[in-house]
Amino acid sequence: MDWIRVLFSRVVALFRGGKLDADLDEELRAHLELATEENLRRGLSREDARRTALCEFGGVTQIKERYRSERGIGWMEALGQDLRFAARMLCKSPGFTTIVVLTLALGIGGNTAIFSIVNGVLLNPLPFPHPDQLVALHESKPNFQNGSISYSNFLDWRKDNRTFAGMALERAYSLSMTGRGDAEQLDAEFLSDGYFAVLGVRPILGREFTPGDEQLGSAPVAMIGEGLWRRKFDASPNVLGQPVTLDGKNFSIIGVIPATLKLRVSNFRVSDIYAPIPQWNNTLLMNRGAGLGFHGIGRLKPGVTIEQARADMDKVTRDLANAYPDADSGIGASLRPLKEQMVAEAKPFLLILLGAVGFVLLIACVNVGGLLLARSASRSREFAVRTALGATRARISRQLLTESLLLSSASGALGLALALWGTRAALRILPAALPRADEVGVDLRVLAFTVAVSILTGILFGMAPVFKSSKVDPQVELKRTARGTTSSHHRALGTFVVIEMAIALVLLAGAGLMIRSLVGLWNVDPGFNAHGVLNFGLSMPPIVNTAPPARLRAMLRDLDRKFSAVRGIESVSQTWGAIPMGGEDDIVFWRDDQPKPADDQHMSWTLDYIVEPDYLRVMQIPLRRGRFFTLQDDERSPLVAVVDDVFARKFFPGQDPVGRRIDVTNPVRKVEIVGVVGHVMQWGLDSDDAQPLRAQLYLACMQMPDSYISSSPTGTNLIVRYDGELSSVLGAIRRASREMSVDQVIYGDQTMESMISDSLAARRFAMVLLGAFAALALVLACVGIYGVMAYLVSQRTQEVGIRMALGAGRLAVLRMVLGNGAKLAVAGAVLGTASALLFTRLMRGLLFNVSPNDPLILASSAALLVIVAVAACIVPARRAASIDPMSALRTE
Repeated sequence: MDWIRVLFSRVVALFRGGKLDADLDEELRAHLELATEENLRRGLSREDARRTALCEFGGVTQIKERYRSERGIGWMEALGQDLRFAARMLCKSPGFTTIVVLTLALGIGGNTAIFSIVNGVLLNPLPFPHPDQLVALHESKPNFQNGSISYSNFLDWRKDNRTFAGMALERAYSLSMTGRGDAEQLDAEFLSDGYFAVLGVRPILGREFTPGDEQLGSAPVAMIGEGLWRRKFDASPNVLGQPVTLDGKNFSIIGVIPATLKLRVSNFRVSDIYAPIPQWNNTLLMNRGAGLGFHGIGRLKPGVTIEQARADMDKVTRDLANAYPDADSGIGASLRPLKEQMVAEAKPFLLILLGAVGFVLLIACVNVGGLLLARSASRSREFAVRTALGATRARISRQLLTESLLLSSASGALGLALALWGTRAALRILPAALPRADEVGVDLRVLAFTVAVSILTGILFGMAPVFKSSKVDPQVELKRTARGTTSSHHRALGTFVVIEMAIALVLLAGAGLMIRSLVGLWNVDPGFNAHGVLNFGLSMPPIVNTAPPARLRAMLRDLDRKFSAVRGIESVSQTWGAIPMGGEDDIVFWRDDQPKPADDQHMSWTLDYIVEPDYLRVMQIPLRRGRFFTLQDDERSPLVAVVDDVFARKFFPGQDPVGRRIDVTNPVRKVEIVGVVGHVMQWGLDSDDAQPLRAQLYLACMQMPDSYISSSPTGTNLIVRYDGELSSVLGAIRRASREMSVDQVIYGDQTMESMISDSLAARRFAMVLLGAFAALALVLACVGIYGVMAYLVSQRTQEVGIRMALGAGRLAVLRMVLGNGAKLAVAGAVLGTASALLFTRLMRGLLFNVSPNDPLILASSAALLVIVAVAACIVPARRAASIDPMSALRTE
């Protein structure tokens, strides 16, 4: 037959890159003619004689081996031949190639996107010289492992330690800049000298702070950020020495910090203004027992380990406790690698997402493996003929792997493009939830990861058809009909479907658990009504710097009156202490009916909220007993306080605290408890119950001593309950502020609802991405079961025709196909449920009030998977039921 000679010529041409050698062609033709004549003498028909001659491939193999030895080709030429042939084969099936490339591109792109985030956040070193030497510094206290450091303690730490090359302190703040256009509130940092030297950051211009700048009473100097330098000073190189007015005080600019500084740790943030710590006008600055929100960083000396540094700082803090027992008894130093602290909260979420997207890629591989296996079944005759012509099993396996790798390479290129888009989209979902987000991008490591994943993916999904083709018996295959398939192919395809269904169920269960956790958190009562509550800061005009305490109190009361008159505002309160989910402040105290403890560390600790009488109306916190503050609770009335029910249960168990007295510190004063209110979630909806410091104490703003009122006169914080559109209310607030003074600035405005939302940002980020991956996995699994069922229906056309010819109705055929699909889906659901029971345990730390083996989530996920999978079988089932029996029986 002519097709044999044509195929023969193509195979030989393949081995020579399309150049047919006449001597080899003649040898092979002669061998076939001799073998065919011999078979004719045995009584076979000419067609059977030709087919049998092909099956007797020993002679052909010898010719091929002799040809290879005499006219062998190099591996590069062989690779080029494989690639050309693979490209031709894939171009002949554009639909199949498109589906495979898109499926794998989704899996590879998702993995690359998440890996780029993991790489930028967890794997890349910090962008500073010798980043492994950088350490975050805190004070360990009875209620805080990572508490703030008192400035006096820090000065002794820096002086007495033996393991740090440098140590520095920082505290976030806000300063109002005037004299350069409209008044503007700027992010600021109070720093000790050498802070940027510890990081290894050099100013663009000028210098950083020196020990002389940190002396009390030194001339006010400041460094500015590159953004402010370009925005307000036109990037002038003559900026050094120019004055800038901050909170009514003139500072001299000594340097410019580059915008490339990327650091978000503790209270530090990249800011517009950096000033020496002594320039902060706070009367408690040198109080050894007052942390005031300071945290530090240090750089270890070369060769020093963090364990050695901890031992060194233990000695330093013990010496300080001996020297200052009242303030430092029980105070230690908490050291942690700087990078570890920056990424600690994000790490578990990112690792879970990386595992989830890995499952998506595995589903894609299984899906494509099933498609290739089905395709290889239709090519089994081709493999048999090529084997009969002398191709070894290794040669055919290499060709199949070449096709797989070509598909995965194209998928990898498309996946990388999808990853670039997907990474940006993921960061836009919730950029505030992710540390080091600015450092996420595609670098050499991400490119290497994409290449490695593409290659491994090509090998992984290409192994199934390779394994199947290696078992091809050419004599059997050449005698089979063109439409025949084996039950082993059906079992293999069914196994693939079960596996991808099981993996999809694991992801569905994980996403379901995260969704249920988030819903549960939103239903938690925070202890106040967040709807319609706005919190904002207000920087006051410079005149307050020189105003006496009585004048400051009058100005603060005037703020309340004028903001209360703004249309849309129902109630107003200033707040100077802790803010629920927005910042904490604590003090120590002791009960008046008990002896005063020996030092601060043996006293009782509580969060303190310094508020005005309308605070309860603004927040709508329930009053349990007694009363809240009134306008009569001012600087001339007896000192009073209000506590929450957690405070009452902890410090007055079984007693009524109303009417009892406590002594609070900084400064020491005796206050009478006049009421008990409900507890508010200070630390977040998901973690408040686990915090060691939960008790809450309320103090009246106007009863704070004059020294407190005068220590921070440049600004205040207000919280208001409003009715109406937020934008119009906020606009009215800004107009009212400008009417009071053009040098007065509203800043940091945020609703309490958004503050609660921000506290759940990391969980929402993980839920959105995990839900997206679960949905993608479900779609891929359904596409897989649809493809397999459609293929099996096409292969069983004759069987279905015979059944219908023997009396089977269309409904019976429909039920048969749907039943087969349902069996695969149920098997996948059972396997997936067992797998989910194992894998969802890894999410225990991310869940809230839900078990990782929650039966409702597992059952609903399994039910959804089975329903969607059976629905995917409807089209193939209807196609099978519409088969014409006569046409099917006439088709071979």
